[in-house]
Formats: sequence, C-alpha cells, structure tokens
Amino acid sequence: MKKTDILTPIGITLGFMMIMLGILTSGGVSGTAAFLDIASILIVIGGLFAALLINFNLDQIKLTHLVLKEAFNKNDQNLSELISLFERLSERARREGLLALENELDTVDDPFIKKGVLLAIDGIEPEVINDIMSAEITAMEDRHSKGRMILEKAGEYAPAWGMIGTLIGLVLMLKNLSDPSTLGPNMAVALLTTFYGSVLANLVFIPMAAKLETKSDEEVFMKQIVIEGVIGVQSGQNPRILKEKLSAFLSDKVKNKENEENLTEEIPGESVNEA
Repeated sequence: MKKTDILTPIGITLGFMMIMLGILTSGGVSGTAAFLDIASILIVIGGLFAALLINFNLDQIKLTHLVLKEAFNKNDQNLSELISLFERLSERARREGLLALENELDTVDDPFIKKGVLLAIDGIEPEVINDIMSAEITAMEDRHSKGRMILEKAGEYAPAWGMIGTLIGLVLMLKNLSDPSTLGPNMAVALLTTFYGSVLANLVFIPMAAKLETKSDEEVFMKQIVIEGVIGVQSGQNPRILKEKLSAFLSDKVKNKENEENLTEEIPGESVNEA
C-alpha cells in the first residue's frame, strides 16, 4: 500500500520559500521582479526539454510523470508486520500443510509475496525459488534505474543550460557595450539562467533522483527478506526460528522497542497468575 510522502513537497516548498525570503530580505518586494525573466526561463526550460528529447526515446519521456509521482509516494510496508506474516504462514504450513496457505493469500496485497508463496505451494525447490525471485528483483532495479535516469540527466542538463544562457547574455552584453541601456537586461539573462538552472538541479531534480534511489534500495531490502521468509516457510522451518532469522534484518532500535512491548504485555499476565 502506498501513501503520500509529505517530506518531498515540504522540502521543495521550503527550499523555494527560503529563496524567496532571501530575495525579499535583500531587495524587498520590488526586488522580486528582478528575478523574473521570460527569456531566461525559455532558455533553461526549453533547452532542458530539448536535451531530454534527444537523450531518451518517446516511451521513456511518457513515463516521466509516473517517475515524478513515485517521488511523492512511499511504501507503507512495515518490517515487523512482514516478519509476523511469515511467522503466521510458517505456523499454518507446519500445522495444515503448504496447500493451506492459499487461503492466507487473500489477506496479502503484495504481489511479490503472493508469487513467492505460490511457488512454495507448487513445491518448487528453494534454490529455484531464490533464483526466480532474485531475477525479479534485478529486473525491478533495472526499471527503477532507467526511470530515475531522467531526473538524473535533468539535474545534469539544467545547470549546463543555465551556463548556455549566461554565455548568450554575455555575448549580447559585450556586443552592445556602446548602448548602456542594454547592459542591464543582457546581464540579467546572463545571471538568471544560471540561477534557474542551479535551483532546478539542486532543489528538484537531483534530490528527487536521490529519493527514488533510496526508495529502490529499501524495496530491494524488503524483497530480500520476503525471499528468506518464503524459503523458510517452504522448507518447514520452526516459526520461532524463522522469526529470529528474519528479525536479524531489524535495526537495534526496533528490536529494543519490540522487547519493551513484549515485556509490558507479559507483566499483567504474571500479576494475574500470582493473584
């Protein structure tokens, strides 16, 4: 299940707010207009889009909005809940057999988990299950890499087109040194294109690409745990042993929190028995 990742829009909004605050603090409201230049915007945005069209094919360009959308989503998959799921599956498999797990799949939304459990039900060897599911992880990493490459390239091209705009502005300025009235507008184009390109690259494209890479790493990590869980269930491991094995993937902070919760649950039970 996916939820909106509010940190991405908050970060982008906060970045632009800090830039606006710096402009207003330095030049007041009237100074804001000095940072708006249509020619500079056209050079950076138009040049950036043209470069992306050259770099990628039409199918990849069409996927850009999906890639951007993914940067604003997060996977709501809890590692502790995942471990509990495989502990439950292991208990039922040992008690009723692997075929009984088909009924459990109705409550599972993740297609990767479903695929793994179905392979286990079909009696596929653990090594083959590992190969099949690992191949799917590799394919997923490749898709994610190609998707975020658009943002990574946009992060590279935006400052470059800013520099191109700067060169255009400088050429126009030097060509018309005899006319002082043209120096200001041409210098504005020269500086603002670099400003726009740097802001887009370092506040939007590069951070979003890095966010997608982090999300991809987290998803790979979760899928590797799923593989271990499926193989454990298929091989008939003891549920407690499987839980301990999968709990090795938990951070110390999460482990300590779970131990505290378990201790809190046990204390009331002990009081009742003593009474």
